[in-house]
Amino acid sequence: MVITHHGGQCFKVTFGDLTLVFDPIGKGGTLPAVRFGADIALVSRNHPDMNGIDEVSFGGKDAFPITGPGEYEKGGVTVQGFLTKSEYMLPKGHGSAVNTVYAVKLEGMTLVHLGALSDATLPQEAREAIDDIDVLFVPVGGDGVLDAAGAAKLSTMLEPKIIIPMHWSGMGHSDALKDYLKEAGNEGEKVDKLTIKKKDTADKEGAIIVVTP
Repeated sequence: MVITHHGGQCFKVTFGDLTLVFDPIGKGGTLPAVRFGADIALVSRNHPDMNGIDEVSFGGKDAFPITGPGEYEKGGVTVQGFLTKSEYMLPKGHGSAVNTVYAVKLEGMTLVHLGALSDATLPQEAREAIDDIDVLFVPVGGDGVLDAAGAAKLSTMLEPKIIIPMHWSGMGHSDALKDYLKEAGNEGEKVDKLTIKKKDTADKEGAIIVVTP
């Protein structure tokens, strides 16, 4: 499995001939739209920064869209989506928008992408269902999503083997990544892509890996 970061909350995960993408950046977003083909596209928040399904239906691939809570299966990949809240790109005092936390199982591994989550307290349903996390993608940028302190608190509670911070590149507070690493008490490891198998996570416990765009 190879994980690459395309800015914001967008991560491409490739394994064999299958490509999955979390929160593809669409046209009209804060960052330039992505342009590559994916078999499965998961959208946590209905906003151009995260809902670019058309942009990843490309190169002969027609992305299977997953855009909200529920259970899904495609190409041997199983997905559970859990209803949560986001305040990303909402004026203060204007309530919250739907955010979906995704738990994805593939190649014997569990990947959890928290999306544009704004509340460090997950719903009971999600806490009970999400267990033994191999890779956790956590927003750290503040400004409508978890800030550094909230992200560190939730990351510790979920006990993942590997933590990948997001929402610090091209969005979020300018020092969000530095603040998160300080809160976590961990300098992390920086890579331009993460190549990983299940056996590679066996001896890890809360390892922070910063995948740079």
